[in-house]
Amino acid sequence: MSFPGHVVVAADVEWAWAEKRAGEDFAAPTGPRFLTALEDRLGLHAGAFDVSLLAGPLPGAPPIRLSALDASEHPRALRAHRYRTDVRLWASEHGLLVVGRGLGGRWEVAFEVDPAARGRGHGRLLAEAARHLIPEERPIWAQCAPGNAASLRVLLAAGFQPVGSEVLLMPGTAGW
Repeated sequence: MSFPGHVVVAADVEWAWAEKRAGEDFAAPTGPRFLTALEDRLGLHAGAFDVSLLAGPLPGAPPIRLSALDASEHPRALRAHRYRTDVRLWASEHGLLVVGRGLGGRWEVAFEVDPAARGRGHGRLLAEAARHLIPEERPIWAQCAPGNAASLRVLLAAGFQPVGSEVLLMPGTAGW
């Protein structure tokens, strides 16, 4: 994880091992050489390099009608169950909203808008709705690939602020 002025390598490796591979390059731990060495060392696979965004809770009802789901075979829901715990799902007229506990137990949001409904503000409404549904009135995190400009704009419009970046290492390759 990277934040302004800080890089955190949260892995079961010795400081000397990480320092040797990073050298004097502050950004090295988020680069391909360091991540490949970490993958090899831990037997894990690096996921996407994502922007990390954060937003606080909002009071009241969500700005969009949602129906709670017990389960879903939607790929976004299946992925959430792979990487998160305490997953909660909602369907809207044109999409899916997912809230669950991710890295370090933090609350995270994911959403997907039906292709035919994209470009009409529905993604922003789903992302904003998550801020109304956060259990325990905690802040909520979102991750977005920097090149996914449409989703990044949606998150910014819904009040999420970029706070850093991250790459998660996970077992297996399915879903990457």
